[in-house]
Amino acid sequence: QVQLVESGGGLVQAGGSLRLSCAASGRTVSSWVMGWFRQAPGKEREFVTAISRSGGMTGYADSVKGRFTISRDNAKNTVYLQMNSLKPEDTAVYYCASALGDNWYRLGIDEVSSWGQGTQVTVSS
Repeated sequence: QVQLVESGGGLVQAGGSLRLSCAASGRTVSSWVMGWFRQAPGKEREFVTAISRSGGMTGYADSVKGRFTISRDNAKNTVYLQMNSLKPEDTAVYYCASALGDNWYRLGIDEVSSWGQGTQVTVSS
């Protein structure tokens, strides 16, 4: 198992940027495909992005492609989500996730092994 702790959420104006971090402990993060999901009030949790174990391959939801960038530093056991050009519809709780499988392109909720506690991102118009 791996324990995941997110940080970096907050309140930002539309067009602004935020960088989320996900620190992993309990097992080296290089063992896992890592991803980010989000859940807005009244909506289901949805896939945002994921990254392969080596960091060489990434997948993004169409809604964030070109604006968000996922990266990982396996030496620091940390995964990052750089969010640029934020929109009010990006407002949600963002969750870090780890998966034992090989799917980094469109990581499914049922493929996730561990979740972080979530961090709130609020984008004002």
